[in-house]
Amino acid sequence: MALSPSPEKALWSSCAVIFWPGSMAFGFPGIMAHHWQAAFAVDRAAVGQILFFLLLGVGSSMYLAGRWQERLGPARMVQMGTIIAAVVALALPLAPSIGAVHAWAFITGTSQSCVYLPALSVVQRWFPLRRGLVAGLVSMVFGLSAAATAPLYSFVLSEMGPTALCLVAGLAALVTGLIAAPFMSFPVARPAVESAGHGAPGPSLRVRQAVRTRAFWALWCTWALAGSGGIAMVTMSTSFGLDHGLGLQGAVMILTAFNLTNGLSRLASGWLSDLVGRNLTMAGAFALAGVAYLLLPQVQGLYLWAGLAALVGFSFGTLFSVSAPLATDCFGLEHFGAIFGLVFTAYGFLAGALGPWLGGHLLDATGGDFGLVFGYLGIFLLLSAGLIFLARPPRG
Repeated sequence: MALSPSPEKALWSSCAVIFWPGSMAFGFPGIMAHHWQAAFAVDRAAVGQILFFLLLGVGSSMYLAGRWQERLGPARMVQMGTIIAAVVALALPLAPSIGAVHAWAFITGTSQSCVYLPALSVVQRWFPLRRGLVAGLVSMVFGLSAAATAPLYSFVLSEMGPTALCLVAGLAALVTGLIAAPFMSFPVARPAVESAGHGAPGPSLRVRQAVRTRAFWALWCTWALAGSGGIAMVTMSTSFGLDHGLGLQGAVMILTAFNLTNGLSRLASGWLSDLVGRNLTMAGAFALAGVAYLLLPQVQGLYLWAGLAALVGFSFGTLFSVSAPLATDCFGLEHFGAIFGLVFTAYGFLAGALGPWLGGHLLDATGGDFGLVFGYLGIFLLLSAGLIFLARPPRG
């Protein structure tokens, strides 16, 4: 049961519960990728499938999480997701094969739906006229957590081994989530903002109404294309660095640069989208990331690679932070969880397949041709920059 609800408690609790799940999505697989490849004697495609299965878990469960949230409430959803994530993290050292790691990834993705969606829903209900800012703050914590924990994860893995790393991540998620979840609730009396003017959410549509709009499918396709371009960098950044002569610490710096802007951009772009519009903010970020992907194989040097990876991270963070308020601009707040859950199926079912999985297969088939892989990912992001302008509130 939620405790003494207030806007501040709801906001900071939402940020707290999402911190460790964010690190498990954007940092943990990249740090562990080399260990899993060596431990199970598998190729890069098999390692790339880890993120595919994590996203498949997210995509398969996000719509259901939106429906369950309407019945159980956000606090119980977060508690359930936290416990599931902790249990499978603590059991991960017992994995006998890469298939078991894929199962861990799928279950972890499912658990993240039960945490991420309630966090976004709660803050937008409490701050309906500053949805870009508060959704950006929650998303910032989700993305920035990996930049904060990647050095910690790398140190624990090198000094204490994978079992200790799983123990640290699992227990941290469990303790933080169970303490913060009871403070998450929806406001009892919702502010009257349906006609509040600039910045107000749109009239609430039901799921069956939303899926008949051009805005829904434009946003869905954007998540498939821009999502694949963003998530691919999680595992490919370290592989790219290692293949180009960097040591593990140098390769992790590329991943850290990506995760740093993946987190920091979320607050900045969320705030900016409240001022200049969601579509323009997202289109600019996607265009910069598309150019960065095309340039990455053409330049040399750790700092250049890290800077270009940071642009991709900025785009990925913008996708996460601005999509939620854009969805409520178009479809309202009442059924946000279920509608945004359906949008997320593009990320879950397609982004992992088109990004890290397909990219891993192409790298194996071509002997590590990052120019080919980064080329098509860059084109995906440039297409997204145009496509997002079609995601506007439906008329009438």
